[in-house]
Amino acid sequence: MLSLRIRIFLSMIVLILIASILMASISLIQFKNEAKNYHQERLERKEDAVKEHINYILSNTTYPLTEKNLPLIFKDKIHELSDIHKIEINIYSLNGILLKSSKATFSVDTISPPVPKYIIKLVQSSIEKRYVDIKSVDGIKNRSSFSQIKDDKFKPLGILNLPYIEDDSFYENEIQEFLIRLSQVYFFMLIIAFALAYFLSSYITQTLKTISDKINETSLNQKNEKILIEANSKEINSLIKAYNAMVDKLEESATMLAQSEREQAWREMAKQVAHEIKNPLTPMRLTVQSFERKFNPEDPDLKQKLNDYTKTLIQQIDTMTSVASAFSNFASMPAQQNETLNVVEVVEFSLDIFNEEYIQFKSDEKEIITIMDRTQLIRIITNLVKNAIQAIPENQVEKSILVEVKQVKNNVNITVKDNGIGIEQENIERIFEPKFTTKNSGMGLGLGIIKNIIENYKGTITFETEFGKGTTFTVSLPKIEK
Repeated sequence: MLSLRIRIFLSMIVLILIASILMASISLIQFKNEAKNYHQERLERKEDAVKEHINYILSNTTYPLTEKNLPLIFKDKIHELSDIHKIEINIYSLNGILLKSSKATFSVDTISPPVPKYIIKLVQSSIEKRYVDIKSVDGIKNRSSFSQIKDDKFKPLGILNLPYIEDDSFYENEIQEFLIRLSQVYFFMLIIAFALAYFLSSYITQTLKTISDKINETSLNQKNEKILIEANSKEINSLIKAYNAMVDKLEESATMLAQSEREQAWREMAKQVAHEIKNPLTPMRLTVQSFERKFNPEDPDLKQKLNDYTKTLIQQIDTMTSVASAFSNFASMPAQQNETLNVVEVVEFSLDIFNEEYIQFKSDEKEIITIMDRTQLIRIITNLVKNAIQAIPENQVEKSILVEVKQVKNNVNITVKDNGIGIEQENIERIFEPKFTTKNSGMGLGLGIIKNIIENYKGTITFETEFGKGTTFTVSLPKIEK
């Protein structure tokens, strides 16, 4: 399919070409009509002039005005008439027999074809007693007028014939010159039309291109920008308003979806917590029932059995306490203390609790300032480093964890890079989900908790991973100027 820009461009060019063809065609038709009218009027003028001259000759002749005397009357005068009026003159009888002609080669003894009977009938039946016969010979149009010659009493004496060959050389030259000038003008106009069509189509489709790009960038998972341009077209303005309205509705839908997802996550969390609490309750119930059934005050091993019973209960109670604490830590929102921190210093301090020699710290700057709770920042670093340590198999020979702090525009970026086993493709989308974990122990709340903390401070956490080669987590927090 052709783009709208190309279609507008081609439409304008085709319109110019059609207009030029129509103009040339109309001009040719106009020239032909003018030529036709010119020859027709010219023949009529010559015919009127010749007939007036003939009437003058007839009024001054000494011969009686009869059909037989016409050759005698115009014996010498017909050549004079032809020379004066620059036209061939033939005089026929009323029956169509040639009586006299102005042709130089004419002889009385020469047999010339008579006037066709249908022409004689047309002349006699017409009101003006006149008929013009038009024929084309070798592509040249010949006109031949036939009209009656009358005496002073309007009695028909004969038929006057004036052959007329149309000479269109003048009009043909005019048409040729006109077409050359027209082609030059339209060639110049076509060049202008090309440039105008290109810029006009670009101007019309520029706003549509902007709208198309914005629509392609629209996503439910990000903040979508509105189109803040004012187009000169009412239709495009309506399209822009519709897009901006769609962005508002999309944002509302995203908010509702996020709320629904959070509610679903809490419901799943509640199910997980209930499940984790039920797990220790069952052995506790069985232990109490067994102790009650087998209790004997006189049993010599009573004290030992009581100690075992107590240890079992305490162990299950500690399990439930751990579950409750983890859930409480995830659910509680960190308080914003507005504490001004040197991120480089706090991150380096957070690494002191780890004894692994393969943990390295790097920062090109000694001080990058942000506002955040110190305890929460330490918690983020220790959680990410612990995960990095656990991601490296114990039997791996070369172990490496790099913690780097650097400034990127108006943010401070903290990266934790390890060369562990990485994250499998099917687990990438679920890595921040509550209760999701790939470890044999724990509830999978660590990354969910720190993501909650980071987003509360207007930051982001992302990661890049390659299974079998390692993972890099990047925490981006807004920095402030000193």
